[in-house]
Amino acid sequence: MSKLVLKSAALLTAALILTPALAQTVKADTAASYDSTGQVTFTPNTDVTGPVDPSDPTLPYQPTDPNSPDGKPQPGTAGPLSIDYASSFDFGTHPVGTTGIVYAASQKGTDSSGAAATRDNYVQVTDKRGSFAGWSLSVTQGAQFATASGDQLVGAALTLGNGAIQGKATSLPADVSATSTTLTPGAASGTILGATAGHGVGTSLLNFGSADGMSNSDTSVALDLGTIVNASNQKAQAYTANLTWTLADTPANA
Repeated sequence: MSKLVLKSAALLTAALILTPALAQTVKADTAASYDSTGQVTFTPNTDVTGPVDPSDPTLPYQPTDPNSPDGKPQPGTAGPLSIDYASSFDFGTHPVGTTGIVYAASQKGTDSSGAAATRDNYVQVTDKRGSFAGWSLSVTQGAQFATASGDQLVGAALTLGNGAIQGKATSLPADVSATSTTLTPGAASGTILGATAGHGVGTSLLNFGSADGMSNSDTSVALDLGTIVNASNQKAQAYTANLTWTLADTPANA
């Protein structure tokens, strides 16, 4: 048999072998298709958010409440839009007869390493609604500083100064804040911290001092005794005032 005949026979055999394979490939290319889907759903988060560090809100912080017997602050509010923490203020102990002096308070606490750490006083709000609707926070001093028996520190004024937003923990922090707020007993402040629509998602802080949480920690929250306060209306007792922080789901005005 010649080489030409052998070559032709080999090609024919190969063709017969490949033809069914090609036919199967054609059938696979024309098979039916079917669509399915993937889905994930999120709901508003109602977990309580703990206090974070005013200097680095990606880290936890344990603030000390100077007016609580055990030093522990009350827990933050529950719900997807929450006030997680607001500082309480201790302006110290002073002799009767002091006038015209401004006393300041700073925030004591423990940082993430367990070390004592002084920070700016602050208020912390978390929005986990998932609506991006914005919100507004105000504060009210219920009455003038007074003793347990009702004697008032007439003429004293409480100022929350050097307000600065610390929003490092979120890509969409609050975008409205008051630089300085002097409280009028019995009257609510305007928006002291807030978010317009599309902002204030996650955790935002208003530091009374600076955005870094430490620069003006000992001067920004101040109690001014003024010139009206004098020895004739100062008793050798503790004077206190209650502050109420109110969070509304109303977007702040830019």
